[in-house]
Amino acid sequence: MSLVERPAPPRSSPRPAFDGPALIRRGDVSRHVWGDPAAGEVYDWIYASTDKVHMIVFGLAPGGAFRHSEDYRTIFAADELLHVLQGVLVIADPETGEVQRAGAGESVFFRRDTWHHAFALGPEPLRVLELFAPPPAAGASSAYAREQPYLKTSRYADDSLLGHWPPAEPRASRLRVIRPADVLWRRDLGVLCGVLVSTEHLTTATLELGPGETAAAHEHGGDEVLMALDGSLWVRAWFDGGVHVFELEREDACYLPAGARHEYRNPGGATARAICGVAPSYLP
Repeated sequence: MSLVERPAPPRSSPRPAFDGPALIRRGDVSRHVWGDPAAGEVYDWIYASTDKVHMIVFGLAPGGAFRHSEDYRTIFAADELLHVLQGVLVIADPETGEVQRAGAGESVFFRRDTWHHAFALGPEPLRVLELFAPPPAAGASSAYAREQPYLKTSRYADDSLLGHWPPAEPRASRLRVIRPADVLWRRDLGVLCGVLVSTEHLTTATLELGPGETAAAHEHGGDEVLMALDGSLWVRAWFDGGVHVFELEREDACYLPAGARHEYRNPGGATARAICGVAPSYLP
């Protein structure tokens, strides 16, 4: 009698958490491989996973994809913002057949209970920043997904729209690509801030600081994770009687706990750009 080796059960991804403000260098983040042969396997760089917010970068090789399987289900009880760092993301809701495309610098947002699959289009690797709240520590990810009815059939087109496109009224969409006209611009900190999404669980925004600019010191009612996208960014934070100063280069990040007063500075001669996620509340 031959013995068939069963695949190992899913292993929980690392959950980096911090006691106070922390610098998270890209080279030092936790690595993890998510998935199985049926779902596809994904490279994960896990920056932070506190009891309020989750930040990772996931990657696919050119032509790669992830779907779902019995053990790895992609339906969560969280708001998710995906920001494309490199390559072209094709994202699909396999339950409805909706498909969207986002290139480098664009974002896609969806709310809880949205099945999602991803495909890397073109010759470049795909790398996507993911901001997720409520986080896995709240039971919003794999534990929740295993309790949901299993989606047996996936589709990547909605034939009901053929012969009726473009529709007379905007169609309901669960996968929202954030276009420039969708950004809520603000200068409440003395620098340019572009709110991409803001819900009861998660606010995500981009920051742009011109040469020599400093954002006003402020604090939030939730944990913040911030990633530098272009240029050099300094972050100074006051927390629990101490002062923390971090220098961030491209794809470095920092963690700022709720209530930590902080500021951003651009010491360079070019515009510095960053993206942040705050959960659950942006306002103090």
